[in-house]
Amino acid sequence: MVAPKMSSYTPVLQKFYHEQVVPSLVKSRGYKNKHQVPRLLKITLNTGIDAEADKNQIADVLRDMGVLAGQKPVPAKARKAIANFKLKEGQTVGCYVTLRSASMWEFLYRLLAVALPTIRDFRGVSPKLDGQGNYNLGIEDFTIFPEITVENVKKTMGLDITFVTSAETDEEGRELLRLLGMPFRRTEPAAPKPAAHAA
Repeated sequence: MVAPKMSSYTPVLQKFYHEQVVPSLVKSRGYKNKHQVPRLLKITLNTGIDAEADKNQIADVLRDMGVLAGQKPVPAKARKAIANFKLKEGQTVGCYVTLRSASMWEFLYRLLAVALPTIRDFRGVSPKLDGQGNYNLGIEDFTIFPEITVENVKKTMGLDITFVTSAETDEEGRELLRLLGMPFRRTEPAAPKPAAHAA
């Protein structure tokens, strides 16, 4: 007996990108070819682990990162020993996850719709990109994500999130992310200087 085919599932935000964001970018930027339209390529999550952390703490961080990302994180190891930082060669100093395709879109949706709005006194994120159309966002406390069980967290963990896009400029990358829902802070234009009066 042949198993029935699973219906293809498209994440909400991915569907929104194709139906709303792409036409908006084509209209505002005048792209002639669909391959010119910037797109989100991957999202990388990265966190550090204290040099003094024991095996249980390291296991907790790896567990929480896995829950957050929906896939197994890769431990980052120290390449060489640094006595001043109590680091030994090969010691686990962090972990990272690279999200693509559906996992990437699902994480971005949860970040924008659920996690960021829970930050107290949230006023938006910095609109500054890296000069190559990519965006880095730092989260001080990863418990803003509902997947994390606060009672199981023994030590607060920060999170670095990198959004890699196909945009060729920061302006294109920023517009792509803004249309996807990234809550960039508005930068107020500088007030015009009063004209100097002739004596």
